[in-house]
Amino acid sequence: MEAKPTSDRHVPVLLQRCVNLLAPGIEAARQSGTTPVIIDATLGMGGHSEAILNQFDDVLLIGLDRDTQALELASKRLASFGDRFKPVHTTYDRIDEALAEAGAQTLSGILFDLGVSSLQLDERDRGFAYSYDAPLDMRMNQSAGIDAAELLNTVEERELIQIIRVYGEERFANRIAAAIIKRREETPFTRTKELSDVIIAAVPPHTKGGHPAKRTFQAIRIAVNEELAILEDAIPNALDRLHVGGRLVAMSYHSLEDQIVKRHLRERSKSKAPVGLPIEPEELKATFTMVTKGTEAPSAEEIAENSRAASAKLRAAERIREDIKPQADYPRSHRL
Repeated sequence: MEAKPTSDRHVPVLLQRCVNLLAPGIEAARQSGTTPVIIDATLGMGGHSEAILNQFDDVLLIGLDRDTQALELASKRLASFGDRFKPVHTTYDRIDEALAEAGAQTLSGILFDLGVSSLQLDERDRGFAYSYDAPLDMRMNQSAGIDAAELLNTVEERELIQIIRVYGEERFANRIAAAIIKRREETPFTRTKELSDVIIAAVPPHTKGGHPAKRTFQAIRIAVNEELAILEDAIPNALDRLHVGGRLVAMSYHSLEDQIVKRHLRERSKSKAPVGLPIEPEELKATFTMVTKGTEAPSAEEIAENSRAASAKLRAAERIREDIKPQADYPRSHRL
């Protein structure tokens, strides 16, 4: 059977909203006489990148992905844009290297569409899904790192409990971890069905919250790919490289991802001046402003058309001034 076109295999979430949020950063670059540079930090199958390149004919778009299969598919899809599209095989915490490789220095905008991609979920042999049997892999970059089977077969029980409880927000983490340890002592894990069956047996029946294995599979995937650690570095790196007027747009599908994005954006959007200081020094003023009020969510219509959009949370911020190195130490408080 012939494979579906890439554009038919994935429906980008909040597509036009993301493009519109990035537009002011592109215009700011134009006004300064420089080429607008956008990074799609989670290229996937290239849906968001294609929309950006179509709408803005002067944009240089750098697409990042650690998944070589995604890079190959997106590169074919975006080949007609020629040198305006530059794919880079890397994780999104390595923005400086990606910019250097593309011959750029500053960013007009960066888009993060976090979490597992539709491609990874739909490719059965990747082992991301609990709904069908496959090799227990879960690596976004299959050429590096340990896979999920190795993690499950070697990790200590205490660490496994932490992974499942924290990354999966799973209240039955102790029971699930104990069941995994017991099973691997008899036979090492190699398949997703083996893991799913153990989890189903460990979780009390009739428990609410969807499939019993959903949260544990999510937790193992996050641990295997070090997703949260990479994101912790990626957001501040991206903010540092945006020029004035440039924007960061991030979509999260998991509360821990959203908390990281929210924390970094709020830190940059608040004054560092001590409470009570009569004059706010320029170097202590906020360098960013929030564009979105809280989080934005997909419409009911979009969720009806694309169920994977249901948990999406969108945040965006814009750089309003350059960082200025402090010239002096200021007291924590000042009373007149």
